Amino acid sequence: METTPLRAKIIETFVGKSNLKQKVFDNTFSTFNLLKETLFELAAEMDDELDGKLDRRTRLEYRDRGKFEAQLQIASDLLIFQMHTDVFTFDANHLIWQNAYVRENRENAYCGVINIYNFLSDSFKFNRNADEGYLIGRIFINRENRYFVEGKRQSSLRAMNFGKGEISRDALLAILEEAIHYALNFDLLMPPYEDNKRVTVDQFNTKLDNSKFVTGKRLGYDFNVDDI
Repeated sequence: METTPLRAKIIETFVGKSNLKQKVFDNTFSTFNLLKETLFELAAEMDDELDGKLDRRTRLEYRDRGKFEAQLQIASDLLIFQMHTDVFTFDANHLIWQNAYVRENRENAYCGVINIYNFLSDSFKFNRNADEGYLIGRIFINRENRYFVEGKRQSSLRAMNFGKGEISRDALLAILEEAIHYALNFDLLMPPYEDNKRVTVDQFNTKLDNSKFVTGKRLGYDFNVDDI
């Protein structure tokens, strides 16, 4: 059977995008492994620096949760680092399309992503499955190991500077320290009275009553992406 022009185009697109996305995935996965190593080292160094300065019940602990997840508990805060296994590009309104590096070659906009979430450690300790966590940062990595960061108070490479730097241990260390600093200063606010004035008998008359009451640092308040 003769190959049609459309089929030839399909084959070309399939090969091109598959190779591109595989390269992006491999770079992102390598970056995530480097992030886990950096996080482990950072946790060990901080633990030494904090020795004798904290109540022994206060924990600072790194946990490797498998190929695509790692955690850092810092007292009442839990930071979860999660690598998404898919490759993304950006919507037409994203700032990235104003970047000269991306405009030069649209393939540069295909990125893997590592998400940084902030939860309360007690949410997991007491199985409060309805509790809310917050996305406080995202690291994007492309086919050339170039990166940029979106996130709360993140001062590392931003979208308009995408293409000017490759991801590295030092870059990851700066991102991690910013995320930890933000989480520690992102305080738990008492929810508005109106949001908690009614409860049901079932919320008390159960062995799992703790999981019935939703907790989150900004429960009842807006969590704005003001600096993302």
